[in-house]
Amino acid sequence: MRVLLAEDDKSLGQGISDGLQKLGFCVDWLQDGLSIEHAIMNDDGIDILILDLGLPRKDGLDVLKTIRAADKSVSVLILTARDAVEQRIAGLDLGADDYMLKPFDLHELAARLRAIVRRKSGFTQALLSYGDLQVNLSEHSVKVQGQQVNLSHIEFAILEHLLTHIGQVVSKQRIESLLYGWSEGVESNAIEVHIHHLRKKLGKELIKTLRGLGYMVPKINTDA
Repeated sequence: MRVLLAEDDKSLGQGISDGLQKLGFCVDWLQDGLSIEHAIMNDDGIDILILDLGLPRKDGLDVLKTIRAADKSVSVLILTARDAVEQRIAGLDLGADDYMLKPFDLHELAARLRAIVRRKSGFTQALLSYGDLQVNLSEHSVKVQGQQVNLSHIEFAILEHLLTHIGQVVSKQRIESLLYGWSEGVESNAIEVHIHHLRKKLGKELIKTLRGLGYMVPKINTDA
């Protein structure tokens, strides 16, 4: 899952960024409202925005108002010290998906992020099943025919995205964006290597390659 963090407190921002990355999220971090607004307007690969309200250059609620007026569908979780009921109502009415107050627990934040993205993808539960494959999105665990399979954070992120977009072709560029955000120096064959490892661990027929287009987990044919 790719996260854009809007937080102007450098110590807190670094802590959130580092903590979420250790939990398997890809995090890009900006510290003012105008930079956040520009990023959302120009990058459609961001899954969710963690939005502080007290941002320099442009207030978080104004940023939210602008991106919703532009019909940007990115999910938004407001994370702020503003605890007035009126602020919460305003944020939710402007299109935020959730609202958390500081101080907060990092694992609760991560759980809320996962829940928001699951709902957006049309999934209400954390457990996904595909043939003999079972994936627990909350626990980051994978089983094949009941046997535990160990995946790296990157392998799990690729599998999660493909399984929550079954039947859809996901481009190599989208996967790179999902895993690395704006990071530079990604090796040209990195995605192919991760896909190869997933096939070795989960079966070579799980992930299809569509040359020149990307990768896909096909829908299971349930016709008799």
